[in-house]
Amino acid sequence: MDPELIASLISEDPDVPQEPIKKFIGKNRFLSNFWPGEVVYEKYRYPSVEHAYQAAKTTDQAARRAIRFAEKPGQAKKLGKKVDMRPDWDQIKLQVMEDLTRQKYTRNPELKAKLLATGDAELQEGNTWNDTFWGINVKTGEGENNLGKILMKVRDELR
Repeated sequence: MDPELIASLISEDPDVPQEPIKKFIGKNRFLSNFWPGEVVYEKYRYPSVEHAYQAAKTTDQAARRAIRFAEKPGQAKKLGKKVDMRPDWDQIKLQVMEDLTRQKYTRNPELKAKLLATGDAELQEGNTWNDTFWGINVKTGEGENNLGKILMKVRDELR
């Protein structure tokens, strides 16, 4: 990746700490798992991280296929809430998300450049639906922000 291109995308002075990115909206919407970015999970291509993540929750191939072909990531998420969960899901879900997120930014040069352009900003998956595992509840400020941590780890790896 061209360092000058990355530097031109970063609007902040490198000597001044950047403000955290608290929500994946507007120009930062690309950080969302709903953003298009092809990934592969167990030999099948999915149009977004959300599609693949929801499919990974189950070993039922018919359910995975339905999720893979869901028209939109929101539909994939709804289908993922109805699947028979694989027994090891709680043990593997963080690694699955990390692997899929890494793919999103390594397989898509434009997305890689955008992620690198966030500089050293803290990435927070701020939300209003009380997802305190993957993000931070914007009303209470509570949450583990696991998606934000994964994004920052992948960003560091890409440098």
